[in-house]
Amino acid sequence: MEAPLYPDLPPDPSAPRGGRPAFWVGPRHLAGDDGRLYDVVADALASLGWTSLTIVRGRHEPDEEPEDRQVLRSTVLHISPDSLRWAQWSLADEPFHLGGLPIAWQISARADTSSPLASWSSYFTTDVPGEAVTDFLVALDARDEPAVPLDGPELVIDTVTAHGWLRDIDQPHTAAMAPTFTSYISLGEVPPLIQDADPRILTTETDQVGPPGWQAWAEPGLGAPTLWVASFGSSVPHDLVAAFAGTVSSTAPVLRRVLPEATRELLLRAPAG
Repeated sequence: MEAPLYPDLPPDPSAPRGGRPAFWVGPRHLAGDDGRLYDVVADALASLGWTSLTIVRGRHEPDEEPEDRQVLRSTVLHISPDSLRWAQWSLADEPFHLGGLPIAWQISARADTSSPLASWSSYFTTDVPGEAVTDFLVALDARDEPAVPLDGPELVIDTVTAHGWLRDIDQPHTAAMAPTFTSYISLGEVPPLIQDADPRILTTETDQVGPPGWQAWAEPGLGAPTLWVASFGSSVPHDLVAAFAGTVSSTAPVLRRVLPEATRELLLRAPAG
């Protein structure tokens, strides 16, 4: 069991964000997104030269003055310079869920611009560490062919076990878990509504399991609510999943001001600065 380094110095959740002290915390997979999942990822995409488009919804009441109109930012779409990959901030009015949590980022890619359909998609809920989503996108941006598979699935498990994660006894080549048994990654059945261009998905009978995809999640305690979930369609290249997994399982601490309530007592932390 991990314990706080400074148990008498937790961030005050009632204080304004600007006044909260910063902490170096670990393990990273339980550190949450610091309440900045959009900003961290969007800043990284801007540095990569991706273009952002915002789709807004507004609400206008009768006899309402123009300056009083309510405008809601529903969706922000970021597109790579070659238009082969895109990332959508989809924490909108009616998001869909994974593990009971709303999807925040949906990241997709296609083989060429002649088709408007994605070859694969991946999904990240709130509280996924922003560093892991960013590194997934950096690896995606660096690929010449974002839809072409390269390495095999063993790369993902090798990556997390190099950081001390444990192989699953029953599935040593396709599943692993954090040494505290609080986070997991597994290659298996894909949840409903995960989009993928693999034709086997369209031909799978109702009583059959379709092509496997990677799932990762954090579950702070037995029977406790899930902290975050990441889901990758069956066609997501394994090296991209490994980039995400390598960052989320990293033993290096991350800077946080906002700690998840569910994992606060499981985190090692030291004041920054």
